[in-house]
Amino acid sequence: MTRSGITRRQLLVATGAATLLSQVPMGFALGRTPIKAPAFIEDLIGKMTLEEKAGQLTLFAAAMQNGAAAAANPVTATSAVTAQIAAAKAGQLTGVFNSSNVLYHERLQKAAMRSRLKIPMLFAADVIHGFTTVFPVPLGESASFEPDLAQRTARAAAMEASAVGIDWTFAPMVDIARDARWGRGVEGAGEDVLLGRRMAQARVRGFQGDKGLDDPEAVVACPKHFCAYGAAEGGLDYNTTDVSERVLRQTYFPPFQAGFDAGAMTTMASFNEISGIPATANKWLLDDVLRGEWDFSGVVVSDYTGDEELIAHGFARDGRDATRLAILAGVDMSMQSGLYLKHLPDLVKSGEVPMAVIDRSVRRVLQLKAQLGLFDDPFRRIKPQAPSRQRLPETLELAREAARKSVVLLKNDDDILPLRSSGQRIALIGPVAQDWDSTKGPWTLFNGDDSGSDLAQGMKSAMADASLLRVVAGSGYATALAGGIQAAVEAARASDVVVMAIGESRDDSGEAHSHTSITIPKVQLDLLDAVAATGKPVVVVLSNGRALALDTVVPKTKAILVAWFLGSSSGAGLADVLFGKTGPSGRLPVSFPREPGQVPYYYDHKITGRPDPKPEALTAFKTHYTTIPNSALFPFGHGLTYGRPEYGALDIGDGKLQAAGTLEVRATVHNRGDRAAEEVVQLYVHDRAASITRPIQELKDFRKVAIAAGGSAEVRFTLRREDLLFIGQDLKPTVEPGVFDLWVAPSAEVDGLHATFELPA
Repeated sequence: MTRSGITRRQLLVATGAATLLSQVPMGFALGRTPIKAPAFIEDLIGKMTLEEKAGQLTLFAAAMQNGAAAAANPVTATSAVTAQIAAAKAGQLTGVFNSSNVLYHERLQKAAMRSRLKIPMLFAADVIHGFTTVFPVPLGESASFEPDLAQRTARAAAMEASAVGIDWTFAPMVDIARDARWGRGVEGAGEDVLLGRRMAQARVRGFQGDKGLDDPEAVVACPKHFCAYGAAEGGLDYNTTDVSERVLRQTYFPPFQAGFDAGAMTTMASFNEISGIPATANKWLLDDVLRGEWDFSGVVVSDYTGDEELIAHGFARDGRDATRLAILAGVDMSMQSGLYLKHLPDLVKSGEVPMAVIDRSVRRVLQLKAQLGLFDDPFRRIKPQAPSRQRLPETLELAREAARKSVVLLKNDDDILPLRSSGQRIALIGPVAQDWDSTKGPWTLFNGDDSGSDLAQGMKSAMADASLLRVVAGSGYATALAGGIQAAVEAARASDVVVMAIGESRDDSGEAHSHTSITIPKVQLDLLDAVAATGKPVVVVLSNGRALALDTVVPKTKAILVAWFLGSSSGAGLADVLFGKTGPSGRLPVSFPREPGQVPYYYDHKITGRPDPKPEALTAFKTHYTTIPNSALFPFGHGLTYGRPEYGALDIGDGKLQAAGTLEVRATVHNRGDRAAEEVVQLYVHDRAASITRPIQELKDFRKVAIAAGGSAEVRFTLRREDLLFIGQDLKPTVEPGVFDLWVAPSAEVDGLHATFELPA
C-alpha cells in the first residue's frame, strides 16, 4: 500500500471549505502534537545496557494468575515466580499481565526498585467488560446506544482494577465486526462505524478518567486490534484479512482514531495480515499511517506471541528474523514470546537493527510509565492496605442499570410483555435459567461470586409470590437431558406463560470461538418445539454474543428478548425489563440475518448495479438470494419498547446544506401507547451519485429520548458538510456536491421519515 497522508491544504482543496479544519470528525483526524519525553528519560536511556533496553520492551504473563486468567490464552512457557522476580531485579522485564494479586505486584515492584536503574514495572490486564464487577459484554452494552453508559462502566472497571495495582488494560476492542461467525465480535461495538467511534471514545475516556494518567484510579487504554481483525475471511479467528486501503480508511481506521483522539496512549497490533503483510510486521500500517499521518506517540504492543507468529505466517525465517521485522515495523513491545529479550541485543550488535530504533521504542515505554506516574511513585496503584474498591453497592447497581439498558426487544405480539408480577403462573425453561456462570460472558477473568444473579433468582425477587415460578432446565446447551423435555412440557402446561431462556453459553463466544453456524443448537430448538406445541404463549430470552439467525424461532414465539451476556446483575436487570419495572430501550448494534448463509451481512452495504426494486417480490435478475431478500430479519438499530412510538412530522428547512453552514433536521416522535418509552431516533443519509459508490444508508447521528405515555418529543439533529466526507478516488477525504436522501427512522432498512436535501457546488 502507498502512503496517503492528508495535509491541511489537501483537505481544503478536497472540501472547498476552510471551516472544515476545525470540525473534521473522528475518523479523519489530523495529527496531534507529540508528547515530549521528560529529560530524565534520556539520561536513563544513556545508562542502560542493551539487555536492559530489551527488557523494557518485553512483557510476560504473570507467573501468579488465577485459573480463568491462565486459561484465557494459549499455554506457553511462563517463568516461575522466583524467576520473574529475579528478572525484575535484573531490569530485564518491563511488566507482567493478568495477575489480580496486589501482593504479587508489590513483590515485583519492590524487586524492580532494587534493580540497577530502578525503573518501575508496568502491570497490565485484560479488563474487557469489568473487573470483579462484571458489566454486559461490550457488544451488548453497545446495544444501549449510550456512550455515556460505556464511559461510566469503563470508569468503574478502572477503579476496581487500579485498586490491585493494574496500570494498563488491553481494551477497548474497537474492531468493526460484520461477520457473525467471528467469536470476537462480542468484544466490540458491532458493525457500524459511527457507533464504533463513539463507543471507542467513551471507553477510552472511562478507563483513563479525566484527571490525567497519573491519577491512581486511571488505567491507560489500548484500542485493539490494529487493524481490520474484524474482517477476517470467513469469520475465522486469526485468519487472513484482505481489504482495500479505501475500506481500511473508511471503515476500520475511524474507531482507532477516535480512541487516540480521546487520549489512548497504547495500541495492539492485530494477529491478521493485510494484503499479504502481517500487522505485526507492517511498516506501512504501524509507521507510515499510525506514526506518520496520525502522529501517534504512544506504545505499540504485539498481541500474545504475535511477533513469533510471523514465522508460521511464512513472513519470517526464524525468531531472530521475526524480531527484526517487528521492531523495524514499529512494534515497541513484545508480548509473551520473549523474542525481543533473546534477539534484540545481538541484532543491534550485528548492525541489522539500529540502536536508534531500540532507543525510540524504549523512550516510548519509559514515557508511558512516566505519564502513569510510576517514576514519581512506583506503588501509586499498589496499596494492599487500602480500603477495598471491589464490588461496591453503587458499582453493582451500575451493572444492573447497564444490564437492563442492553436488552433488546425484537418482537412483542399481543403485548405479552411485560409479565405480571402477581397472579401469573410462569414456567422458566432452558439451560440459561439458572446458569449464573454463563451470563458473565467471555473474558471475565477476575470476577467475584455472582451465584445469586441468575435469571431464576431475578424473577423470583420480582414476583409477589415466588412459588408461582416453576424452573426447569429442559436441556443443556448442546446436549439433551434425560426426561428434560417431558419435565419442560409439564411445567409449561401448568403455567399461564412460558419464558424460554435459551441460546449460547459464554464458551460459544470470544477468542478462538468462530462458528460455521449462527443458529441456536438443535437440542434447544427441539425443546422450544415441544414447549410451543403446548399452546402456551412463549417468551424467548436469548443468551448470545453474536447476531443469530432466528428464522426458525420467530414463528413459535410471542416475544423475543436479546439478552446477550449481561454480567454481575444479569438476573436482576433482566427481571426489571421482563416485569416492566423499566421498559426495554436497547437497539441492535448488529444486523440479525434472515438465514445463516447471508453472513457477512451489514446494513450499510453497497446498492449494486441491480438493486431489487421490490424485495418482498424477489424480482428476477436482481441482487438477492433465490429464496430471501437481501435484507435483515431484524436490522441494525431495531428494538421495540413497551410504548408505541410513532414518527410524525419532518422538517429540514429549505433542504440545502451550504458550504460553511448546517442543515437543521427536526422530527417529531409521538408515543401512542399507555406506557412510557425510550426511543433511539436514528439519522441516516445516502449520497445518490458520487465518484466512489456509496452505501445504501449510513448512520450519521442518533438520539435516545424518553417519551411519556401519550406524549411527544421533538428530536433535533445538525448535519454539517464534514458529516458527508468519504474517501475519494485519491484515497483522501472529500465531499462532493449533489442530492442526498435523508431518513429519520427507528432502525436501518425502515423508511421512517424521508426527505432529500442538496449540497450545492
